[in-house]
Formats: sequence, C-alpha cells, structure tokens
Amino acid sequence: MMVLDRVRRTIADYRLAEPGTRVVAAVSGGSDSIALLHILHRLDAAGDLNLVGLVHFNHQLRDAADADERVVREAAERLAVPVFVERGDVRARAAREKRSLEDAARAARYECFGRARAQFEADAIAVGHTRDDQAETFLLRLIRGAGSRGLGGMYPRNGHVIRPLLDCVRDDVRAWLRERAIVFVEDETNTDVSIPRNRVRADLIPLLKARFNPAIVDVLAGEADLAREAWEMLEASANEIEGRIVKPTTNGFVIDLSGADGVAPALRRVVLWRTMSRAANGRPVGFEHVAAAMRLLDADGPRRCDAPGHRLERIGPTLVLTGGPRASHEASSNLFRYPLSIPGEVELAEADCVMSAELAPVGSQAQPGGPGAIHGRGDVAIVRGDLCRGMLAVRNRRPGDRFHPPGLSGRKKLQDLFVDQKVRRNDRDRVPIVVDEADRIVWVAGFGIDEAFQVTDPGQAVLTLRLRPKRPDLSGTIILG
Repeated sequence: MMVLDRVRRTIADYRLAEPGTRVVAAVSGGSDSIALLHILHRLDAAGDLNLVGLVHFNHQLRDAADADERVVREAAERLAVPVFVERGDVRARAAREKRSLEDAARAARYECFGRARAQFEADAIAVGHTRDDQAETFLLRLIRGAGSRGLGGMYPRNGHVIRPLLDCVRDDVRAWLRERAIVFVEDETNTDVSIPRNRVRADLIPLLKARFNPAIVDVLAGEADLAREAWEMLEASANEIEGRIVKPTTNGFVIDLSGADGVAPALRRVVLWRTMSRAANGRPVGFEHVAAAMRLLDADGPRRCDAPGHRLERIGPTLVLTGGPRASHEASSNLFRYPLSIPGEVELAEADCVMSAELAPVGSQAQPGGPGAIHGRGDVAIVRGDLCRGMLAVRNRRPGDRFHPPGLSGRKKLQDLFVDQKVRRNDRDRVPIVVDEADRIVWVAGFGIDEAFQVTDPGQAVLTLRLRPKRPDLSGTIILG
C-alpha cells in the first residue's frame, strides 16, 4: 500500500481529521516530519483536511539547529504554508528545572505546539511519528517494565496531538521523499547511542531483524496496538467494578473483597493499581507494589503490607488502604464522593448542587464566568484539560487534605483555608472538591484551583468546571468564597 493511502486509512480508522479539520504540522526538518508536511499538503489539496500552518521549535542544542530552521522555513515557503517558529534555551531549562535534556526538550516543544495551535485556531497538531517509532517505544517500555497501559505505546490521537504516519514504516517514508526529490535534514544526534532510544534504533532493532525476524518493526508495532486495545477494554471494565467495590474512607479507601469474587485477576490488578495510585497521593506505584498487594487477597497470605505513601491491610472481607500507620475501614457518615466524567455532570445531594465538566476551546478564559474563573474563586473554574484525563471525582474534604493556591510559596491545609475564609464549621464538609484520578485536588469550589492545574498558556487544553444550584434558591445552603 502506498504511503499516502496508508495515511488516509490511519486518519479514517482513528477519525483523526475530516474535511474542514484545521491541522498544524509539527516539522523538525527530518525525513518523517518533512514527509508529514508534504502529505498533509496533498490531503489539503484533495479536500480531506485543512492544513492551516506549520510549527517548528528550535531547541538550540545543535550547531546545525539554525540550518534545520532554514530548511523548514524554505519548505513552508515552497508550499505556501504559514509558519510559526520559536526558539528556546532547552539546556538552561533542563538545568533550572533539574530534569533530563530530553524531557526538557519535549516539554518546551509541546508548549510551543500549543501556542501555534492557538495562533492558527487549529483543531489538531500533527506529529510525524512512524511505525518504527512505535516499535522503539514498545521495546523501551518492555525493557524498563510496563503493563498493557505502557506497552500500548503512542496513541494515534492524544488530546489535540494526532499521528497520521503511525502506520507507515520509516524506510517507505524516505523512499517516498527520494522519489520526489524532497529535501530533508539528518540529525547527527540520532547516532548518539548514549541515548536509550538511539541505542534501541541503532543496535537492538537491527539485531532482531538480522537474527530473529526481518519484519520485527511490524510485529512490535502490532503488539503495541494489541496492548492498547487490551488496556482500553480493561480500563472500561475496571471503571464498572471500581464503582461497585471501592469506597473512600476518612483516610483512604476500602475495597470490598466479596464484590471481587469471580473478577478476573487482570481486572483485580487494574482496580488495585488504580486505587493504590490514588492512595499514594502522587507517588509512583510499580509492579512489585501491586504484586505484594495481590498476595493480601489470598486467604492464607499476609495480612498487611506497605506501599508508597500508604499501607494496605486485610480486615475481614475488606482490604483497607490508609495513609496512616493504623487502618480504619469505617467511613464517616457525612462523607461523599461522586465520579465526574468529561464532559458530564453530577448531582451532589449533600451540597444541594450540581457540578459539571466540559471541554472548552482555547481562549475560554474570556467566556462567562469572568476573570475570576482562571483562579476558581467563584462558581466557575478554568483548568488545564491536559492534566485532567480519565475520570474526575467530586468529594468533600478529607483529613490532611492540602492544595497549592496560585501565588503561595507552598501547599496549604484545607482546614487552615476554611478557617482563614471564616467558613462555618457545619458548612466545611459540604464544600465540593474536584479531584483527579490520583486524588489530587484540582479545584476547591469557590475558593481556588491548585496551582498545578492553573491555565498559564493560551495554547493549553482547557476544561471548564461549573457549580450551579440544584434548586433556584439555595440561599445559605453552601458558602462559595
């Protein structure tokens, strides 16, 4: 199948774009991204989508970086495609933020992509990852250790980012360019085998091709597809099971083991991992931690074990997860917690109100809700949608809850916040709190969002959270700051 036909099929199979979809091509100057630009240009001419611009980020890490930028600008000029170019001192950022050069480069690059999407009012940013990139990602994660979620590799769509070349092999892409005498650049850092991905690309995959399977790239990319599909199925089933058997407590969670009877081990593992991740309060929960917890489910197994940020203990027919040294499986009678889908809404009976979440276009800070929406100090909050993936939840406060109000130097206890704001003691348990899948506080309704979720860039994905009365008159029922 020709490269152009493969791209068309990928776009159709995963609904990446349609006529009228405004797409920006992310172009580094290398073969894959230059091919992406020319292919999207042809699809634009055919009416399959609308190529509205090109974005290039100059990382200033290589002597040839400025030459790469010139090649990109020339390609944009030849095709008459508007271009958006930024430069950044990635090395200084990596040192300043104490992160790897590769991680800092990726963060800077995708922030630039977001600004370009806003500039062009685009629906999607297209990147040039190929089937070879998918195979390399699969191997890297397999070597480091990953389950179905990690082995699923790169998704054809991840938020606003789409990957139209994900079913194309790199050699075919380069042959397509050579046939048309299209110029691209070679990144000399691709030969630096001190970088794990380059080592996989230069050493491991050629070895596997020569000694085991000439079609190893297709095999590994296919395994990633299967793993991704398996994870999506597991996650959907886990959502239903989790809703039945996992309940929050004053200092953690309780899993009803009787409700887990007959549940397949793989699903038990997913539910356990997700619950442990929430109890861990942001600390990573690995395979070995879940394996130790799984042994608690055996009748003759151990009774308790420690995990990052919390402890698990089997008490009768329940498995109790708690952040303290002692476990308690009795929840306070005034606790509530409701799942909140995106988009969606949920009625909060205890607070006599309704919470909703909806995706919003870039620039939604100017929508009704006023300027205070970006701080969340009213009944509307504008937060970073890229950090709010999966299922949100709305709950009331828990002992030890903390969050980081924008502008403060550190985290603040909710208890102290409510005291400072003179919230009556009887009202404190009725204030809705939106949390993410890891139980991190996103928004304390009426009092502010956590700084980590604050929208600081017009190119960031945006989520609107809104609190409204269940009845027309709620005077005195709940205090919003």
